[in-house]
Amino acid sequence: MNIASGSSGNATYVGTDHTHILIDSGVSRKRIMEGLKRLDLSLKDLDAVLITHEHSDHIASLAMVEKASLIPVYTSEGTARQLQEKEMIPQELLHPVGKEQPFRIGDLRITALPTSHDAADPVCYRLSDGRSDCAVVTDLGTYDEALVRQLQGLDAVVLEANHDVRMLEAGPYPYPLKRRIAGKKGHLSNEDSGRLLSRILHDHLKYIALAHLSRKNNTEDLARLSVAWEIDLGECSYRGDDFPIAVADQAVGTEIFMF
Repeated sequence: MNIASGSSGNATYVGTDHTHILIDSGVSRKRIMEGLKRLDLSLKDLDAVLITHEHSDHIASLAMVEKASLIPVYTSEGTARQLQEKEMIPQELLHPVGKEQPFRIGDLRITALPTSHDAADPVCYRLSDGRSDCAVVTDLGTYDEALVRQLQGLDAVVLEANHDVRMLEAGPYPYPLKRRIAGKKGHLSNEDSGRLLSRILHDHLKYIALAHLSRKNNTEDLARLSVAWEIDLGECSYRGDDFPIAVADQAVGTEIFMF
C-alpha cells in the first residue's frame, strides 16, 4: 500500500502476515501512522525501514520515526553514509546493504537495485515472500537493460510516472530545474514509464500503481492515459487496457492491495 507519493513526500508499506516493511519515510510521522492504522498496524509493528536515497521527500520524518520506535534502517552503502553525516538515526540501527545482493528480513527476501538519480547511491527495492514478488521503483531519470531484467516476473509494481514532457517544458519551473527533472539522473516521464512497463508486463502481473507524480507537471488522468498509450505503441503483445492501472496520490496514497 502506498501511504503517500509525490514531490512533497513518499512512504510505502509492503508486508506479509509476519513481516512489515516501510519503504521511505518522507511524510510526517502522523501520516505514516495513519496509513499503518488502515492495516491495523502501528510503528511498533514495523520490522524495518528501507530508504531509497537521502533526498528530503524520502527521509523527512525518519529521525522522528526512529526516535519513537527504534526500527532497523536498511539502505545502500552511499545513502548510509549520508544518513550518518546527518546524524539522523543511531549508528546501531543503520544497516548498509550491497546492491543486487539479496538479504532477508523476516520472511521477505529483499534486493536493492541501483537507479539513475542525482543522489549519493540511490536504489529501488524488489521484495519476495517466495510466492509473490513486488517492486517499488521511483526516482530514476532513465533505466537500463539490467533493471529491466531485474523487474521481470513481478506480481505487483509501483512505478514512477513523474511528469508529462510537454507540461514540464511549458510549466513554471526555472530552466535548470526542468533540465534536472528531464535529465538521466532526474525523474521518469509518463512516456518512459510506459515504455519500461511494456518491457515487464506478463500474464500474471496483478497490480500496477503509478507513483511520484508531479503536481505541476502531470495529472492522474494524463499519467494513466500516456502510460497506456505507450504500451499500445510498444512491441509487447499487450494493450494498455489489459491491466488496471492505479495512480498513487500525494494526499491519500493508494488502496490496500493484497496478492
